[in-house]
Amino acid sequence: MSNWSPRSWRAKPIVQQPIYPDLNALNTTEETLGKYPPLVFAGEIRSLQDELAAVSRGEGFLLQGGDCAESFAEFNANKIKNTFQLLLQMAIVLTFAGSCPVVKIGRMAGQFAKPRSSGSETLDGVELPSYRGDIINDINFTAEARTPDPQRLLSAYHQSSATLNLLRAFAGGGLADLHQVHKWNLGFVSQTPQHEKYEHLAAQIDQTLAFMEACGLNASNTPQLKETAFYTSHEALLLNYEEALTRRDSLTGDWYDCSAHMLWIGDRTRQPDHAHVEFLRGVKNPIGVKVGPSTDVDDLRRLLEILNPHNTAGRITLIARMGAEKILDKLPPLVRAVQQMGANVVWSSDPMHGNTIKASNGYKTRNVNAILHEMQGFFEVHQAEGSYAGGVHFEMTGNDVTECIGGAYQITEEGLADRYHTYCDPRLNADQSLELAFMIADTLKIARRQR
Repeated sequence: MSNWSPRSWRAKPIVQQPIYPDLNALNTTEETLGKYPPLVFAGEIRSLQDELAAVSRGEGFLLQGGDCAESFAEFNANKIKNTFQLLLQMAIVLTFAGSCPVVKIGRMAGQFAKPRSSGSETLDGVELPSYRGDIINDINFTAEARTPDPQRLLSAYHQSSATLNLLRAFAGGGLADLHQVHKWNLGFVSQTPQHEKYEHLAAQIDQTLAFMEACGLNASNTPQLKETAFYTSHEALLLNYEEALTRRDSLTGDWYDCSAHMLWIGDRTRQPDHAHVEFLRGVKNPIGVKVGPSTDVDDLRRLLEILNPHNTAGRITLIARMGAEKILDKLPPLVRAVQQMGANVVWSSDPMHGNTIKASNGYKTRNVNAILHEMQGFFEVHQAEGSYAGGVHFEMTGNDVTECIGGAYQITEEGLADRYHTYCDPRLNADQSLELAFMIADTLKIARRQR
């Protein structure tokens, strides 16, 4: 690490970055951001790594989810609350099914930048830079809106700070009470079209909580029943922002990216000799690496050696995003390679990104059945290879949107237009997310028994 610094990424090739027209303004903004307080703290980050280390040993399960991309326009307390509440609802189901702790990480308080397949887009003969997320430019299709603006880094910081403040209040202020969360789940079960499939599990959870209450364990005398640990994460895509929020811990002397507890490298930016890997190899945060159908076994080995040379448990989460039709073919060689290395990793399933399709009416969407199919394939592969399927990673929202088709509520292509609000990729709504949590509960239970 002697040749690493928070700025060393600047000497490496880099992709998926905006072109700022005023570099002086960008430099000034970076200097300003570098003086702001950290958003998260080294102690919190170390706590998350300890929890992820337990997951890597098969002693827990990872639930990671939230918006495809946060926006400035949709920022409000209810939206944050709804997504936080939904993640807790899913976690209760998975905790009971797996009989293990569930590590809860939101794609929140920093998920503003998005990679794009093209640097520009054309509409009615006019070509403009692609929308890359609110931290960079605006979604409106005008030259002014699409010009990267460094002041947006400061806006993203302030929104992230406010979001984290609210999340901490929710996590420790009673909203996480297990009894209350379970009541929300009972309401979902009673209203879903396939409620018979979920009633048994819901009844078991109800009986367990009643038993605990009868034994004298309640929220008033057992803080663990009304509080929870909740962490944040985002893709470390805009490295100007990440560098500006990197701090040296006064206790250990280690560098931490204090923009989030966990950061991940996307499928488009995981080149071993490029800037994103260079930056993340030097910070001590837990790191996620998206692995897709194009991931080469040798590149994956090299990434693990670069990002985790000491094979520290809890440091690396490999997030598989293969697609429902490719998971059984593409994932096994990667799992075998990791096992042959003896690498300590958490394996997590992202069943969203490999299953994006375009509906006949032009909407980008995802089919809930394909999402479930990929998750089932993920568990099947790990069972066959003697590995541990340790987590799931969803793009989802607690709001009542209509962006993904299928599922018990049978949202159709025609119904997508009703409440299609995403700025980028389609998200599962609350009912679809809970449906999937209940549906994978049995699969998780089997996987845990085989440990």
